[in-house]
Amino acid sequence: MSSNADKAIRTAYFSIIGNLGLAVVKWLAGFFGNSFALIADAIESTTDIFSSVLVLLGIKYSKRPADDTHPYGHGRIEPLITFVIVIFLVISATVIAYQSILNLRTPHEPPQAWTLIVLGVIILWKEASYQVVIRKSKALNSSSLKADAWHHRSDAITSIAAFIGISVALWLGEGYEYADDWAALVASAFILYNCYRIFRPALGEIMDENLYENLVDKIKQKSLQVHGVIDTEKCFVRKIGMSFIVDIHAVVDPHLSVREGHAIAHALKDYLMDQIPSISNVFVHVEPFEGNRIMN
Repeated sequence: MSSNADKAIRTAYFSIIGNLGLAVVKWLAGFFGNSFALIADAIESTTDIFSSVLVLLGIKYSKRPADDTHPYGHGRIEPLITFVIVIFLVISATVIAYQSILNLRTPHEPPQAWTLIVLGVIILWKEASYQVVIRKSKALNSSSLKADAWHHRSDAITSIAAFIGISVALWLGEGYEYADDWAALVASAFILYNCYRIFRPALGEIMDENLYENLVDKIKQKSLQVHGVIDTEKCFVRKIGMSFIVDIHAVVDPHLSVREGHAIAHALKDYLMDQIPSISNVFVHVEPFEGNRIMN
């Protein structure tokens, strides 16, 4: 799993560098282009920098091997980091909404037309960044990278809202200067919606919620390929960081010796970990088979 962690770390560096560059561009373009929607975008990108740094630190911490006080490893840091990222997003959405409401009550000049070009480039870059990071998060089973990916997507959404708001303000002219601020307000609502999308799976992960039915089916099918395993009974899967821990009940011939049952259990564990690399550990409970009845 250290290889997966290294890939996740490289992806986190990609997010940090991208967010840093875009935050500078947005702050300058928003200030000189007289666009609060762009400044709102810049606020989110600035929080994205800190959240991406947290993702990086969390992944590095999760790489630590299991020890006496953490026998299952340090992977639980990932959903905890995700919760912190959600807090960052909620704060940024609240700041954007508050400032938008203030601007709606204050007369001001419309934004500059050239800010649309800046926003067009930003939208393309952030959507491309989302695609890169979300693919990595799925390949590596990383909840914190998934949260980071949705940061890129929410950034693209706020940029689209800003683009629409500025376009309306410019094309419709006098009386529509506030379209830019309405766009920022709508963007804050999108950010809050994404907060829920990020928070819910991470909560399920830390609560050991049953979220992996497809993986359970795959484990049961693979288990029947191990010599000596007649059937499987219970199978529970929990996610720890970027890997899974499995508890499974294997049904075997009741006339086997304890040593033979133990050997089958070890063979099952080794086979599952070999066939499904995302599994980091397997705990096997041996059940005796008698006719159509499993003896517990």
